[in-house]
Amino acid sequence: MKADLVIANAGQMVTCRSNGKAARGAAMRDVGIIEDGAVAVHGDKIVEVGRTAAIISKYQDADVIDAAGKVVCPGFVDAHTHIVFAGDRLGEFELKIGGADYLEILKNGGGILSTVARTREASRSELSEQTLRRLEKMLAAGTTTAEIKSGYGLNTETELKMLAVIEDVADRQPIGIVPTFLAAHTIPPEFKNDPDGYVDLICDEMLSAAWEWYRRSSFFGKVPFFADVFCEKGAFSLEQSRRVLIAAKEIGFAVKAHVDEFTNLGGSGEMIKMNAVSIDHLDAISDDEVAQLAGSETVAVATPAVNFNLGSSHFADARKIIDAGAALALSTDYNPGSAPCPSMTMAMAIACRYQKLLPSEAFNASTINGAFAVGLGDRIGSIETAKQADIIILDTHDYREAAYEFGGSLVTEVFKAGRSVFRK
Repeated sequence: MKADLVIANAGQMVTCRSNGKAARGAAMRDVGIIEDGAVAVHGDKIVEVGRTAAIISKYQDADVIDAAGKVVCPGFVDAHTHIVFAGDRLGEFELKIGGADYLEILKNGGGILSTVARTREASRSELSEQTLRRLEKMLAAGTTTAEIKSGYGLNTETELKMLAVIEDVADRQPIGIVPTFLAAHTIPPEFKNDPDGYVDLICDEMLSAAWEWYRRSSFFGKVPFFADVFCEKGAFSLEQSRRVLIAAKEIGFAVKAHVDEFTNLGGSGEMIKMNAVSIDHLDAISDDEVAQLAGSETVAVATPAVNFNLGSSHFADARKIIDAGAALALSTDYNPGSAPCPSMTMAMAIACRYQKLLPSEAFNASTINGAFAVGLGDRIGSIETAKQADIIILDTHDYREAAYEFGGSLVTEVFKAGRSVFRK
Protein backbone atom coordinates (compact mmCIF):
# COMPACT_ATOMS: atom_id res chain seq x y z
CA MET A 1 0.00 0.00 0.00
CA LYS A 2 1.30 3.44 -0.96
CA ALA A 3 0.67 6.87 0.53
CA ASP A 4 1.38 10.32 -0.90
CA LEU A 5 0.66 12.19 2.31
CA VAL A 6 0.78 11.52 6.03
CA ILE A 7 -0.65 13.93 8.59
CA ALA A 8 1.14 12.95 11.79
CA ASN A 9 1.57 13.87 15.45
CA ALA A 10 -2.05 14.79 16.05
CA GLY A 11 -2.60 15.32 19.76
CA GLN A 12 -6.11 14.02 19.09
CA MET A 13 -7.00 12.28 15.85
CA VAL A 14 -10.80 12.65 15.98
CA THR A 15 -12.00 9.99 13.56
CA CYS A 16 -15.82 10.10 14.07
CA ARG A 17 -15.64 6.50 12.82
CA SER A 18 -19.02 5.19 11.86
CA ASN A 19 -18.86 1.50 10.98
CA GLY A 20 -21.16 2.24 8.09
CA LYS A 21 -24.02 3.84 10.01
CA ALA A 22 -25.07 7.20 11.34
CA ALA A 23 -24.20 7.70 15.02
CA ARG A 24 -27.05 7.22 17.49
CA GLY A 25 -27.55 7.15 21.25
CA ALA A 26 -24.37 6.44 23.20
CA ALA A 27 -22.35 6.33 19.98
CA MET A 28 -22.96 10.08 19.63
CA ARG A 29 -20.67 10.59 22.65
CA ASP A 30 -17.75 8.70 21.07
CA VAL A 31 -15.74 10.65 18.50
CA GLY A 32 -13.17 7.88 18.07
CA ILE A 33 -10.08 9.65 19.39
CA ILE A 34 -6.62 8.28 18.65
CA GLU A 35 -3.99 9.95 20.83
CA ASP A 36 -0.80 10.87 18.96
CA GLY A 37 -2.60 9.85 15.80
CA ALA A 38 -1.76 9.91 12.11
CA VAL A 39 -3.59 9.40 8.85
CA ALA A 40 -2.09 8.16 5.57
CA VAL A 41 -3.58 9.36 2.26
CA HIS A 42 -3.10 8.09 -1.29
CA GLY A 43 -4.65 10.18 -4.02
CA ASP A 44 -8.01 11.32 -2.69
CA LYS A 45 -8.55 8.40 -0.27
CA ILE A 46 -7.53 7.53 3.25
CA VAL A 47 -5.46 4.32 3.28
CA GLU A 48 -4.76 3.93 6.99
CA VAL A 49 -5.35 5.57 10.37
CA GLY A 50 -3.41 4.80 13.54
CA ARG A 51 -0.71 5.90 15.94
CA THR A 52 1.96 8.17 14.51
CA ALA A 53 4.93 5.83 15.02
CA ALA A 54 3.26 2.96 13.19
CA ILE A 55 2.01 5.09 10.28
CA ILE A 56 5.31 6.95 9.79
CA SER A 57 7.33 3.72 9.77
CA LYS A 58 5.00 2.11 7.21
CA TYR A 59 4.80 5.04 4.78
CA GLN A 60 8.33 6.41 4.78
CA ASP A 61 8.19 7.80 1.23
CA ALA A 62 5.11 9.96 1.85
CA ASP A 63 5.19 13.71 2.38
CA VAL A 64 4.62 14.36 6.09
CA ILE A 65 2.66 17.22 7.60
CA ASP A 66 3.37 17.67 11.29
CA ALA A 67 0.15 18.45 13.16
CA ALA A 68 2.31 19.37 16.18
CA GLY A 69 -0.12 18.12 18.80
CA LYS A 70 -3.17 19.83 17.30
CA VAL A 71 -6.56 18.26 16.67
CA VAL A 72 -7.04 16.53 13.31
CA CYS A 73 -10.65 15.73 12.41
CA PRO A 74 -13.04 15.19 9.51
CA GLY A 75 -14.12 18.19 7.50
CA PHE A 76 -17.54 19.48 8.47
CA VAL A 77 -20.59 18.51 6.42
CA ASP A 78 -23.21 21.26 6.22
CA ALA A 79 -26.40 19.37 5.39
CA HIS A 80 -28.77 22.31 4.83
CA THR A 81 -27.96 25.62 3.11
CA HIS A 82 -29.63 28.18 0.83
CA ILE A 83 -26.55 30.09 -0.34
CA VAL A 84 -27.56 30.84 -3.95
CA PHE A 85 -29.38 34.17 -3.67
CA ALA A 86 -29.13 37.82 -4.60
CA GLY A 87 -29.33 40.83 -2.32
CA ASP A 88 -29.63 40.84 1.45
CA ARG A 89 -32.29 41.14 4.13
CA LEU A 90 -30.71 43.81 6.33
CA GLY A 91 -33.94 45.79 6.58
CA GLU A 92 -35.77 42.67 7.65
CA PHE A 93 -33.09 42.13 10.31
CA GLU A 94 -34.10 45.42 11.86
CA LEU A 95 -37.81 44.55 11.66
CA LYS A 96 -37.15 41.36 13.58
CA ILE A 97 -35.27 43.28 16.24
CA GLY A 98 -38.39 45.44 16.51
CA GLY A 99 -40.57 42.39 17.15
CA ALA A 100 -41.87 41.29 13.73
CA ASP A 101 -41.95 37.51 13.34
CA TYR A 102 -41.05 35.38 10.33
CA LEU A 103 -44.59 34.58 9.19
CA GLU A 104 -45.70 38.22 9.61
CA ILE A 105 -42.85 39.43 7.40
CA LEU A 106 -43.64 36.75 4.81
CA LYS A 107 -47.35 37.68 4.77
CA ASN A 108 -46.44 41.30 4.00
CA GLY A 109 -44.31 40.37 0.99
CA GLY A 110 -40.96 40.25 2.73
CA GLY A 111 -38.85 37.30 3.71
CA ILE A 112 -38.41 34.71 0.99
CA LEU A 113 -40.41 36.76 -1.51
CA SER A 114 -38.04 39.74 -1.37
CA THR A 115 -35.12 37.42 -2.06
CA VAL A 116 -37.09 35.76 -4.86
CA ALA A 117 -37.54 39.12 -6.62
CA ARG A 118 -33.84 39.92 -6.47
CA THR A 119 -32.75 36.42 -7.46
CA ARG A 120 -35.03 36.47 -10.49
CA GLU A 121 -33.42 39.75 -11.58
CA ALA A 122 -29.81 38.63 -11.05
CA SER A 123 -27.76 37.06 -13.83
CA ARG A 124 -26.26 33.60 -13.58
CA SER A 125 -22.76 35.08 -13.36
CA GLU A 126 -23.77 37.51 -10.61
CA LEU A 127 -25.28 34.69 -8.58
CA SER A 128 -22.22 32.51 -9.10
CA GLU A 129 -19.81 35.20 -7.90
CA GLN A 130 -21.88 35.93 -4.80
CA THR A 131 -22.19 32.23 -3.99
CA LEU A 132 -18.44 31.67 -4.39
CA ARG A 133 -17.78 34.35 -1.76
CA ARG A 134 -20.09 32.56 0.67
CA LEU A 135 -18.39 29.24 -0.01
CA GLU A 136 -15.01 30.84 0.72
CA LYS A 137 -16.26 31.76 4.20
CA MET A 138 -17.56 28.24 4.75
CA LEU A 139 -14.27 26.66 3.65
CA ALA A 140 -12.28 28.90 6.01
CA ALA A 141 -14.57 27.67 8.81
CA GLY A 142 -13.82 24.02 7.99
CA THR A 143 -16.75 22.95 5.81
CA THR A 144 -15.65 20.46 3.13
CA THR A 145 -19.09 19.33 1.89
CA ALA A 146 -22.29 21.36 1.65
CA GLU A 147 -25.80 20.79 0.43
CA ILE A 148 -27.15 23.74 -1.58
CA LYS A 149 -30.85 24.26 -2.31
CA SER A 150 -32.59 26.16 -5.05
CA GLY A 151 -35.86 27.80 -4.01
CA TYR A 152 -35.49 31.53 -4.56
CA GLY A 153 -36.77 31.35 -8.13
CA LEU A 154 -40.24 29.85 -7.81
CA ASN A 155 -40.59 29.64 -11.57
CA THR A 156 -39.05 27.16 -13.96
CA GLU A 157 -36.60 29.58 -15.56
CA THR A 158 -35.10 30.92 -12.34
CA GLU A 159 -35.04 27.59 -10.54
CA LEU A 160 -33.05 26.15 -13.45
CA LYS A 161 -30.77 29.20 -13.32
CA MET A 162 -30.11 28.49 -9.67
CA LEU A 163 -29.32 24.85 -10.42
CA ALA A 164 -26.90 26.01 -13.12
CA VAL A 165 -25.23 28.27 -10.54
CA ILE A 166 -24.91 25.34 -8.13
CA GLU A 167 -23.10 23.39 -10.85
CA ASP A 168 -20.95 26.42 -11.74
CA VAL A 169 -19.69 26.90 -8.20
CA ALA A 170 -19.16 23.17 -7.65
CA ASP A 171 -16.61 23.25 -10.47
CA ARG A 172 -14.85 26.44 -9.35
CA GLN A 173 -13.97 25.81 -5.70
CA PRO A 174 -13.06 22.81 -3.49
CA ILE A 175 -16.09 22.26 -1.25
CA GLY A 176 -18.05 19.21 -2.37
CA ILE A 177 -21.60 20.18 -3.32
CA VAL A 178 -24.86 18.21 -3.10
CA PRO A 179 -27.75 19.84 -5.03
CA THR A 180 -31.35 20.04 -3.81
CA PHE A 181 -34.37 21.24 -5.78
CA LEU A 182 -36.65 23.36 -3.58
CA ALA A 183 -39.19 24.89 -5.94
CA ALA A 184 -41.69 24.19 -3.15
CA HIS A 185 -40.16 26.84 -0.87
CA THR A 186 -43.16 29.15 -0.76
CA ILE A 187 -46.04 30.21 -3.02
CA PRO A 188 -44.86 32.81 -5.58
CA PRO A 189 -46.77 36.09 -5.94
CA GLU A 190 -48.29 35.14 -9.29
CA PHE A 191 -49.94 32.09 -7.65
CA LYS A 192 -51.00 33.90 -4.47
CA ASN A 193 -54.67 33.05 -5.09
CA ASP A 194 -54.00 29.64 -6.65
CA PRO A 195 -51.50 27.69 -4.54
CA ASP A 196 -52.67 24.35 -5.92
CA GLY A 197 -51.97 25.71 -9.39
CA TYR A 198 -48.35 26.25 -8.34
CA VAL A 199 -48.19 22.73 -6.97
CA ASP A 200 -49.47 21.53 -10.35
CA LEU A 201 -46.68 23.49 -12.06
CA ILE A 202 -44.06 21.91 -9.81
CA CYS A 203 -45.38 18.39 -10.35
CA ASP A 204 -46.17 18.68 -14.06
CA GLU A 205 -43.22 20.73 -15.30
CA MET A 206 -40.59 21.88 -12.84
CA LEU A 207 -39.55 18.54 -11.35
CA SER A 208 -39.08 16.98 -14.79
CA ALA A 209 -37.08 19.99 -15.99
CA ALA A 210 -34.87 19.82 -12.90
CA TRP A 211 -34.28 16.09 -13.34
CA GLU A 212 -33.28 16.65 -16.95
CA TRP A 213 -30.78 19.27 -15.74
CA TYR A 214 -29.38 16.76 -13.24
CA ARG A 215 -29.12 14.03 -15.88
CA ARG A 216 -26.95 16.33 -18.00
CA SER A 217 -24.99 17.84 -15.10
CA SER A 218 -21.59 16.95 -13.66
CA PHE A 219 -23.39 15.71 -10.53
CA PHE A 220 -25.16 12.83 -12.27
CA GLY A 221 -24.04 9.45 -10.99
CA LYS A 222 -21.71 11.06 -8.45
CA VAL A 223 -23.94 12.58 -5.78
CA PRO A 224 -27.68 12.32 -5.01
CA PHE A 225 -30.18 14.88 -6.24
CA PHE A 226 -32.81 15.79 -3.68
CA ALA A 227 -36.26 17.31 -3.87
CA ASP A 228 -37.35 19.29 -0.83
CA VAL A 229 -40.53 21.04 0.33
CA PHE A 230 -41.36 23.57 3.05
CA CYS A 231 -44.31 21.96 4.83
CA GLU A 232 -45.53 24.81 7.01
CA LYS A 233 -48.42 27.12 7.69
CA GLY A 234 -48.22 29.89 5.10
CA ALA A 235 -46.17 27.71 2.73
CA PHE A 236 -47.27 24.19 1.68
CA SER A 237 -49.90 22.08 3.37
CA LEU A 238 -49.27 18.47 4.28
CA GLU A 239 -51.25 17.22 1.28
CA GLN A 240 -49.49 19.61 -1.10
CA SER A 241 -46.12 18.55 0.33
CA ARG A 242 -46.96 14.88 -0.16
CA ARG A 243 -48.00 15.54 -3.76
CA VAL A 244 -44.69 17.22 -4.55
CA LEU A 245 -42.51 14.57 -2.96
CA ILE A 246 -44.48 11.62 -4.35
CA ALA A 247 -44.08 13.11 -7.83
CA ALA A 248 -40.39 13.69 -7.17
CA LYS A 249 -39.78 10.12 -6.03
CA GLU A 250 -41.51 8.76 -9.11
CA ILE A 251 -39.03 10.67 -11.29
CA GLY A 252 -36.02 9.48 -9.30
CA PHE A 253 -35.27 12.16 -6.72
CA ALA A 254 -34.23 11.34 -3.19
CA VAL A 255 -36.34 13.44 -0.82
CA LYS A 256 -35.91 15.80 2.11
CA ALA A 257 -38.37 18.10 3.86
CA HIS A 258 -38.53 21.26 5.97
CA VAL A 259 -41.04 20.29 8.66
CA ASP A 260 -42.27 21.45 12.06
CA GLU A 261 -40.32 24.70 12.06
CA PHE A 262 -43.17 26.78 13.49
CA THR A 263 -46.25 24.53 13.55
CA ASN A 264 -46.84 20.80 13.57
CA LEU A 265 -48.81 19.80 10.48
CA GLY A 266 -47.96 16.11 10.77
CA GLY A 267 -45.15 16.49 8.27
CA SER A 268 -42.46 14.64 10.19
CA GLY A 269 -44.46 11.45 10.47
CA GLU A 270 -45.52 11.56 6.82
CA MET A 271 -42.01 12.21 5.54
CA ILE A 272 -40.57 9.43 7.67
CA LYS A 273 -43.13 7.08 6.07
CA MET A 274 -41.90 8.30 2.69
CA ASN A 275 -38.32 7.32 3.66
CA ALA A 276 -37.05 10.89 3.50
CA VAL A 277 -33.26 10.95 3.79
CA SER A 278 -33.61 13.85 6.23
CA ILE A 279 -36.26 15.98 7.87
CA ASP A 280 -35.08 19.42 8.91
CA HIS A 281 -35.86 22.04 11.60
CA LEU A 282 -38.20 19.97 13.88
CA ASP A 283 -38.88 22.70 16.45
CA ALA A 284 -42.49 21.51 16.80
CA ILE A 285 -42.07 17.75 16.28
CA SER A 286 -44.29 15.59 18.50
CA ASP A 287 -43.15 12.86 20.88
CA ASP A 288 -44.83 10.22 18.70
CA GLU A 289 -42.95 11.49 15.65
CA VAL A 290 -39.65 11.45 17.57
CA ALA A 291 -40.31 7.78 18.32
CA GLN A 292 -41.04 7.15 14.62
CA LEU A 293 -37.83 8.96 13.73
CA ALA A 294 -35.82 6.78 16.10
CA GLY A 295 -37.16 3.67 14.39
CA SER A 296 -36.25 4.90 10.91
CA GLU A 297 -33.18 5.62 8.81
CA THR A 298 -34.24 9.25 8.36
CA VAL A 299 -31.76 11.76 9.79
CA ALA A 300 -33.03 14.69 11.85
CA VAL A 301 -31.28 17.94 10.86
CA ALA A 302 -31.34 20.66 13.49
CA THR A 303 -30.77 24.29 12.52
CA PRO A 304 -29.80 26.13 15.73
CA ALA A 305 -28.47 29.23 13.98
CA VAL A 306 -32.02 29.98 12.81
CA ASN A 307 -33.43 30.15 16.32
CA PHE A 308 -30.44 32.14 17.52
CA ASN A 309 -30.82 34.62 14.66
CA LEU A 310 -34.54 35.01 15.29
CA GLY A 311 -33.86 35.74 18.95
CA SER A 312 -35.98 32.77 19.95
CA SER A 313 -35.71 30.90 23.22
CA HIS A 314 -37.41 27.86 21.68
CA PHE A 315 -35.19 25.36 19.90
CA ALA A 316 -35.77 21.91 18.46
CA ASP A 317 -35.43 19.40 21.32
CA ALA A 318 -32.25 17.84 19.99
CA ARG A 319 -31.55 16.31 23.40
CA LYS A 320 -34.82 14.38 23.22
CA ILE A 321 -34.12 13.31 19.64
CA ILE A 322 -30.70 11.91 20.55
CA ASP A 323 -31.91 10.25 23.75
CA ALA A 324 -34.73 8.56 21.80
CA GLY A 325 -32.12 6.90 19.59
CA ALA A 326 -32.60 8.92 16.40
CA ALA A 327 -29.74 10.10 14.20
CA LEU A 328 -29.19 13.85 14.57
CA ALA A 329 -27.20 16.15 12.29
CA LEU A 330 -26.49 19.87 12.62
CA SER A 331 -26.41 22.48 9.87
CA THR A 332 -25.97 26.22 9.54
CA ASP A 333 -29.05 26.68 7.29
CA TYR A 334 -26.92 29.49 5.81
CA ASN A 335 -29.43 31.83 4.12
CA PRO A 336 -30.10 35.57 3.85
CA GLY A 337 -33.13 35.81 6.11
CA SER A 338 -33.14 33.42 9.01
CA ALA A 339 -29.54 32.23 9.33
CA PRO A 340 -26.72 34.35 7.84
CA CYS A 341 -24.15 31.96 9.32
CA PRO A 342 -21.31 30.28 7.37
CA SER A 343 -19.76 28.53 10.37
CA MET A 344 -20.53 24.98 11.47
CA THR A 345 -18.61 25.55 14.71
CA MET A 346 -20.97 28.43 15.50
CA ALA A 347 -23.91 26.08 14.94
CA MET A 348 -22.20 23.58 17.24
CA ALA A 349 -21.63 26.23 19.92
CA ILE A 350 -25.31 27.22 19.88
CA ALA A 351 -26.47 23.59 19.92
CA CYS A 352 -24.34 22.82 22.96
CA ARG A 353 -25.70 25.76 24.91
CA TYR A 354 -29.37 25.81 23.93
CA GLN A 355 -30.04 22.23 22.82
CA LYS A 356 -27.84 20.62 25.47
CA LEU A 357 -25.60 18.62 23.17
CA LEU A 358 -22.21 17.55 24.45
CA PRO A 359 -19.30 18.66 22.27
CA SER A 360 -18.83 15.04 21.19
CA GLU A 361 -22.45 14.85 20.07
CA ALA A 362 -22.17 18.14 18.22
CA PHE A 363 -19.03 16.89 16.47
CA ASN A 364 -20.65 13.67 15.26
CA ALA A 365 -23.74 15.64 14.24
CA SER A 366 -21.57 17.98 12.14
CA THR A 367 -19.49 15.30 10.42
CA ILE A 368 -20.62 11.71 10.02
CA ASN A 369 -24.33 12.34 10.60
CA GLY A 370 -24.25 15.33 8.27
CA ALA A 371 -22.79 13.01 5.66
CA PHE A 372 -25.69 10.56 6.07
CA ALA A 373 -28.14 13.48 5.88
CA VAL A 374 -26.92 14.20 2.33
CA GLY A 375 -26.73 10.57 1.27
CA LEU A 376 -22.92 10.35 1.36
CA GLY A 377 -22.28 8.59 4.66
CA ASP A 378 -20.38 5.82 2.90
CA ARG A 379 -17.88 8.26 1.40
CA ILE A 380 -17.27 11.22 3.72
CA GLY A 381 -17.80 12.45 7.27
CA SER A 382 -15.19 10.38 9.12
CA ILE A 383 -11.50 9.55 9.06
CA GLU A 384 -11.62 5.89 8.09
CA THR A 385 -9.86 3.66 5.59
CA ALA A 386 -11.22 3.98 2.03
CA LYS A 387 -13.10 7.19 2.72
CA GLN A 388 -12.37 10.44 0.94
CA ALA A 389 -9.59 12.40 2.62
CA ASP A 390 -11.62 15.42 3.75
CA ILE A 391 -9.65 16.50 6.80
CA ILE A 392 -9.14 19.66 8.85
CA ILE A 393 -6.54 20.68 11.42
CA LEU A 394 -7.72 22.72 14.41
CA ASP A 395 -5.40 24.93 16.45
CA THR A 396 -6.23 23.35 19.79
CA HIS A 397 -5.17 20.33 21.82
CA ASP A 398 -8.76 19.38 22.70
CA TYR A 399 -11.53 18.96 20.10
CA ARG A 400 -14.14 20.25 22.56
CA GLU A 401 -12.76 23.75 22.15
CA ALA A 402 -14.36 23.90 18.67
CA ALA A 403 -17.77 24.15 20.37
CA TYR A 404 -16.53 25.84 23.56
CA GLU A 405 -15.03 28.87 21.82
CA PHE A 406 -17.19 30.93 19.50
CA GLY A 407 -16.86 34.03 17.35
CA GLY A 408 -13.68 32.94 15.59
CA SER A 409 -12.23 29.90 13.86
CA LEU A 410 -9.68 27.36 15.06
CA VAL A 411 -9.21 25.97 11.55
CA THR A 412 -5.58 26.21 10.39
CA GLU A 413 -5.65 23.92 7.35
CA VAL A 414 -8.27 22.16 5.24
CA PHE A 415 -7.71 19.15 3.00
CA LYS A 416 -10.30 18.19 0.40
CA ALA A 417 -9.89 14.83 -1.33
CA GLY A 418 -6.30 14.67 -0.10
CA ARG A 419 -5.30 18.13 -1.30
CA SER A 420 -4.60 21.17 0.86
CA VAL A 421 -7.19 23.78 -0.16
CA PHE A 422 -7.01 26.29 2.69
CA ARG A 423 -4.26 27.30 5.07
CA LYS A 424 -4.44 30.08 7.63
